[in-house]
Amino acid sequence: MKIVWSWLLELCDLDRAPTVEEGARALTAGGLEIEGLTDLGAGFGGVVVAEVVGKRPHPNADKLSLVDVIVEGDGAATQVVCGAPNVPAPGRRVLWARPGATLPGGFTLGVKAVKGIESPGMLCSEPELGVGDSGDGIIVLDDGDRTPLGAPAQQALGLADWMLEVNVPANRGDCLGHLGLARELCALLGGRVVLPTDSPDAVDAEAGALVTSDLVSVAIDDAAGCPRYVARVIDGLTVRPSPRKLQARLRAVGVRPLSNLVDVTNYVLFELGQPLHAFDHARVAGPRIQVRRAAAGERLTTLDGVERALVADDLLICDADRAVALAGVMGGLDSEVASTTTRVLLEAAAFDALTIRRTARRLGLHS
Repeated sequence: MKIVWSWLLELCDLDRAPTVEEGARALTAGGLEIEGLTDLGAGFGGVVVAEVVGKRPHPNADKLSLVDVIVEGDGAATQVVCGAPNVPAPGRRVLWARPGATLPGGFTLGVKAVKGIESPGMLCSEPELGVGDSGDGIIVLDDGDRTPLGAPAQQALGLADWMLEVNVPANRGDCLGHLGLARELCALLGGRVVLPTDSPDAVDAEAGALVTSDLVSVAIDDAAGCPRYVARVIDGLTVRPSPRKLQARLRAVGVRPLSNLVDVTNYVLFELGQPLHAFDHARVAGPRIQVRRAAAGERLTTLDGVERALVADDLLICDADRAVALAGVMGGLDSEVASTTTRVLLEAAAFDALTIRRTARRLGLHS
């Protein structure tokens, strides 16, 4: 199990924040095996937060820009040549690899002439720093990002952090997830667990607004396979990339960020240990969600694009017309969240572990 150290500490109220080494020793003394510690920001150095204060076309190349950046509020601007198409307007912040900076692969930057104009270092993209695969251009920090000018890029990207690899014994399922491990760490160090406080119950509904029960009902046909299934409809959503620091945490635990609506379900899973799944509500037929076993000959195309032949032991989530998910294993392709999604049906459930394990093993699916 991969654990992000700062994420873990957010869930702990301790007299003194321990170092990651102290935390690892405490957890080891408590019977958990720490298999490794990884410095998440070790892949590069000398890259800092800079503010764009000016930009103009390169006089000798149509696709290049001259970008003026500062790393202090009243400091002198430095001109950097940049070929990215998304250089932001003045006032936005970017990541500048200064001369002497080291990038993944051991590459060291210097001052280089680009089409006749010297460029001290470069403005960085996600692939150049090894922090993502976006090909849209350089990294532009989220609007309103308050990471100080001149601070290491790791601070802005959520990489000034450590990842712990923890081997949790089969009899310690209570330690799964960041909250479970926080409970253990607080018990070992004499602290108190800090539970996440945000709750949908705190959202004030507008007068006359629809509630989830107006839009969907749940029928559980197999209580042994699914003792509890709850759903909530959330409307008025816009699909966009998640904040960079949330993306960094997901990457650190081995999950590829996709979009805010999908990422938040994975974030909750790794924080609380409770799996969630989001369906595009517009692609779910009828007002009723049914939890049942598969029928003979039934098939489902899962999110990975593979059509699966189902057996009677498989537990399904179904709408009025068809199966929309393999319960506890993987969602269906026909109801996945898309870039146009504005309303989701959010699922949280307790499924029988043996049933889910048998289906996952038979199909080779471990999502």
